[in-house]
Amino acid sequence: MIRESRSRTLRTFGWDGLIQIVLIGNSIVMLAPIAIMVFSAFKTNAQIFQSPFSLPDFTHVGNLVRVWTETDFVRYLMNSLIVTGASIALILVLGTMAAYALARYEFRGANAILLFFLAGLTLPLKLAVIPLFIQMRDLGLVDSRLSLIFIYVATGLPTTVFIMTGFIRSLPNELEDAARMDGANEARIMWSIMLPLVRPAMVIAAIQNVVPIWNDFFFPLIFIQNNDLKTLPQGLTTFMGEFGTDWGVLFSGLTLSALPIILLYIALSRQFINGMTAGAIK
Repeated sequence: MIRESRSRTLRTFGWDGLIQIVLIGNSIVMLAPIAIMVFSAFKTNAQIFQSPFSLPDFTHVGNLVRVWTETDFVRYLMNSLIVTGASIALILVLGTMAAYALARYEFRGANAILLFFLAGLTLPLKLAVIPLFIQMRDLGLVDSRLSLIFIYVATGLPTTVFIMTGFIRSLPNELEDAARMDGANEARIMWSIMLPLVRPAMVIAAIQNVVPIWNDFFFPLIFIQNNDLKTLPQGLTTFMGEFGTDWGVLFSGLTLSALPIILLYIALSRQFINGMTAGAIK
């Protein structure tokens, strides 16, 4: 019995150790390009090509200063903040309202509407780029931030409705029944009772949508031609010259463009983890 217990313990430890090694290796593979990008932001072109993996002199902030003062990086950053912020706000507001109606109210066609939203998860919007361009042109929205906002809201709503509907259905109905008995109307119930409870799911939906919207290059390339309206992924391509590229400046722009998303995830990480584990706890 003792030998069997020891062998079982060794096998368990061996599998756990192997899993830990795989996870550590995966983390290194994922983080290595980010580390190289950050290190290169503090190097000159010569240092980047001579020793790309070496630690830089972090006091060398000339590239960061040049990005901020000599390029249109600030303009691109503001455009990305406006487009991403407006898109996420509309996605969360409209998605939460739609999910609440589908999860709590029984009416004919509710399942069909939910399936309509779920169908949006399987259909890539890029396949309809030509009809979209014609529609935006007819509406006079080409070369406008509104065209990107409308498209991003359309692409983000299916995911948000799917996440929010499942989360709201897992909440007990007694909370709303008690609020109705106290005289609260539907708007009050939604604002004061449901929103605090679904906040972790909203964080998941926000992070699920903010990353692809912030990093999207395809739709700004199609709908934005004015340099003053370009977002970061599209604007950073102007840092690459036809005959030469200042890689230090480019990597500095990439590092600064990734910083807002990283800080946002760190700020919302606790609620994100709570939302991911809510189903397991229940």
